[in-house]
Amino acid sequence: MKFSLKSIFAVLAMAFLVISCRTSDSEEIIVPTSETEGLVLIKEVTNSTHKIELYSQTGTTKQGYNDIKIRIKNLASSEYEKNASITWTPLMHMTSMMHSCPRSTIQKVTADGSLYSGYIVFQMPENTSEYWDLKIDYTIGTTTYTATTGVSVPAATKQVVTSFKGTDNVQYVVAYVDPKTPKVAINDMVVGVWKTQDLMTFPMVDGYIVKLDPRMPGMGNHSSPNNVNLTQTSAGNLYNGKLSLTMTGYWKLNLQLAKADGTILKGEEIAGTVTESSMYFEIEF
Repeated sequence: MKFSLKSIFAVLAMAFLVISCRTSDSEEIIVPTSETEGLVLIKEVTNSTHKIELYSQTGTTKQGYNDIKIRIKNLASSEYEKNASITWTPLMHMTSMMHSCPRSTIQKVTADGSLYSGYIVFQMPENTSEYWDLKIDYTIGTTTYTATTGVSVPAATKQVVTSFKGTDNVQYVVAYVDPKTPKVAINDMVVGVWKTQDLMTFPMVDGYIVKLDPRMPGMGNHSSPNNVNLTQTSAGNLYNGKLSLTMTGYWKLNLQLAKADGTILKGEEIAGTVTESSMYFEIEF
């Protein structure tokens, strides 16, 4: 049987077309992803015009640093708002006073998406008579809206946030951010440092140093090599360093907060009879 050159090319072209179509079909199946993929709904807050969805990686809020995502759904159109300007105010209702806590501005995750992102640092937990709520104010076009909801903030099982008065008589809040899942390795470590300007305002502290000395109290209080103190890459950012963990178990991350000139505002160096700092975080893995 004889085949012309044109026939052979025609068969090859058809085969290439079939393969291309299959590849394209496969890509169309796997490409679409949800903006909330990897997130769990914390709760929904509804007012007369919108349903506001709050998300985190765990579906909960807690004492310490909370990375929170927001979506706003229009009740009339069932569409998610993509051009909202959002602010929030967490408020702790104590028996004798009210105060807020450190929190970020809220930014869109992607330019053409409907997901917004920010963080809140609840520096103290709720109890039977004291509680947190969250007021969300937002503007769409020229119209402003508001919604308020209660927020559950149970006590952390390990110390992940600390509030104290420094030697400069300033009240500070320092919170553990990362690593969320520590490993036996040199981990990227992130903390935040804020100061109390007043009961409602907690600006980020810039240009300080968070000195780090991790220890294992149950293993002779040994430390680890290659830790790097935490500093900012630029003003307004969280503090980054390196945390060396040489084995699994309970670690106390002894800290010192220092100004750029080396002045210690809180915490002690581990040496001699000093086995732990008064400023620390705890992890166990």
